[in-house]
Amino acid sequence: MPSGCRVVPGRRLVAVDTTPDVLALPRSVLLALWAHGVGAGAGPLQQALAAVQGDDEPHTVRVGEGAEPSEDGLAGLLAAWAGGPREVAAVLPAPGDLSGVPAAVSRLSVDAGECVLVHAAAGSFAAVPVVEEFGSALEPGHLVTWEVRAVPDWRTSLLGVLGTLADAERELRLALISATEALASLDVARWRPDAAEAIAALRSEVGPGWPVPGSLDGRRVRVLASAARLRAIVALATADDGGAVNLWQADQRSTALREVDRAARRAMAAATATVATGPA
Repeated sequence: MPSGCRVVPGRRLVAVDTTPDVLALPRSVLLALWAHGVGAGAGPLQQALAAVQGDDEPHTVRVGEGAEPSEDGLAGLLAAWAGGPREVAAVLPAPGDLSGVPAAVSRLSVDAGECVLVHAAAGSFAAVPVVEEFGSALEPGHLVTWEVRAVPDWRTSLLGVLGTLADAERELRLALISATEALASLDVARWRPDAAEAIAALRSEVGPGWPVPGSLDGRRVRVLASAARLRAIVALATADDGGAVNLWQADQRSTALREVDRAARRAMAAATATVATGPA
């Protein structure tokens, strides 16, 4: 296996390979994309389930702190949301950046690196995937439990954080410039040629082949793809301190790339947001 790193769902950095799943969308992003438009009926629900669960074991759901997992699992949660109009968004918090995350799930969301927010006729909710890994590096497996909590209406505050898709695209363009400058400073090609090759491959325009709804418009797909590539590049570039001469240099470089990751996380969230009270 080549050296480096890869990002697995849940956004933890683990020992490296440069396989295509480095671009895997967070589970919350997939759930948000599918939850917005899924309709009642077995066919649409099964399609959404297959997309969100992927190779995981069937996802379970726990509604309320300390509650037992529901028997219907993720299928039951999606079916409940499919009963009427809803507004949905995924948020991707990080330590020190909790913008848009309800207080009731802040710790869970930071640990997971992701969260889904839903507003429907029954109220506002947050769902966080808690992931348990099992198996081996050759045959990994994941047990996923969605922790669901009732939260205050999140829509206005989240729109203030995310802005519009146009805002997200502008931030991504600036983030790409910052990433390019930071990578030049890191001199990745000199100290980690394998990572440099992987980063170059991530810059390609080849579609990632995600299981997203066919109705998802091209602009959202484009923002998601750009944001996912930037996050993967940051993960690869920050696996170690590289050619840093001293701790100050290492801190300056990692700070620049953290800002790139922040812009990418917010852009990815903006691409999932379907909130009627603001512009698309």
